[in-house]
Amino acid sequence: MEAIVGDFEGELNELREVFKSGKTRDISWRRSQLHGILSLLKEREGDIFKALNQDLGKHHVEAYRDEIGTVAKSAKHALGNLKKWTSSKRAKLPLSTFPGRAKLVPEPLGVVLILSSWNFPFGLSFEPIIGAIAAGNAIILKPSELAPTCSSVLANIIRDYLDNSAIKVVEGGPYVGEKLLQHRFDKIFYTGGPRVGQSVMTAAAKNLTPVTLELGGKCPAVVDFLSSSWDKKIAVKRIIWGKFGACGGQACIAVDYILTQKKFAPILVELLKKYIKRSYGDNPMESNSLAKIINKKHFSRLKELLDEPHVKSSIVYGGSSNENDLYIEPTILVDPPLDSEIMTEEIFGPLLPIITYVADTLPFGGVGGSGFGSYHGKFSFENFSHQKAVMVRGYLIDFGFRYPPWNNKKLQLLKSGLRYDYITLVFIKLGLKSKA
Repeated sequence: MEAIVGDFEGELNELREVFKSGKTRDISWRRSQLHGILSLLKEREGDIFKALNQDLGKHHVEAYRDEIGTVAKSAKHALGNLKKWTSSKRAKLPLSTFPGRAKLVPEPLGVVLILSSWNFPFGLSFEPIIGAIAAGNAIILKPSELAPTCSSVLANIIRDYLDNSAIKVVEGGPYVGEKLLQHRFDKIFYTGGPRVGQSVMTAAAKNLTPVTLELGGKCPAVVDFLSSSWDKKIAVKRIIWGKFGACGGQACIAVDYILTQKKFAPILVELLKKYIKRSYGDNPMESNSLAKIINKKHFSRLKELLDEPHVKSSIVYGGSSNENDLYIEPTILVDPPLDSEIMTEEIFGPLLPIITYVADTLPFGGVGGSGFGSYHGKFSFENFSHQKAVMVRGYLIDFGFRYPPWNNKKLQLLKSGLRYDYITLVFIKLGLKSKA
């Protein structure tokens, strides 16, 4: 699929017209697009596997687990719940509005921009697309240029399987992203790092465009060894999977570092070594189960983290690398300096520091730098929807105490009405007594 070029105004106008026509609001259209996603995942699975292996060195089992399988599950979930999600919901009104009734109607936002990331190119593109489609929006997707093969495959399969009048793909680098952000969208969904996230927010603010940012962070795993031998083994295997098994640690949900008591650290290190070898062999570089670093820029960044003098001395396992193959060995560090870059920045790679402590608790946390907004399942639908308030009011009964001229009797009726149900208000209107 050819990249859309120019200032994008023509393409955006086309999308706005399609949205205004009501086409994307039609439930049958939403269903057809979700079924199209399921079809392309099944029929183009081989192309997706090849692209993920070429750009990231992902094994096809990992690719299915983390991208194709999860996206298929999300699409099926959206299809199964679409009627429920799109249904209006009753809302309460002040009693003084009787006999009015109100409801919340989920409304699509309009034309939305999705900026996806390179580490899970298909998953982080289709997950928000599914939510945007389910909610009835028109969409522009810009995949990451750092995974060029995946970007090209995404553009081609979306062209072949989805409605190109309402769902478009724009390929290109930072310049293309900057040009897109100069335009007004009804929603921007960005997955990536905090630095670019700030730029997205700045651009969106000019048009007061709502934004969802899915950024990174320092995600610790807290290990307490006051448990059985079996629990220790399972915990360590899960940590290894959560750190190295998801795109070689290049994931925002990957374990960033471990917190454990000082007395447990030696046991933990030995268990980590044991299960790293079981997962990736004596020479992980020869394993086809460990993803490569995305490019030389990120490879150099990770090497620089390790090459800080006081950090290098904290390595207790691993540390080898090969720039030509963009390979970095799973590496364990114990107590690198807390003010070093490896402990102040998101690692995003196969480096696992262990921070030990003797106090009972340590304060860690934060939300701003890790982004805001949420998605997956119904949260994706809600992310790209607006709950429009709708009130419907009949003419059978109308309370005169809501209108001037004002007097104390009306004031008392208003005050009483806030504490009574609708039937009691009818009794008050008719001048009858009730048990209320």
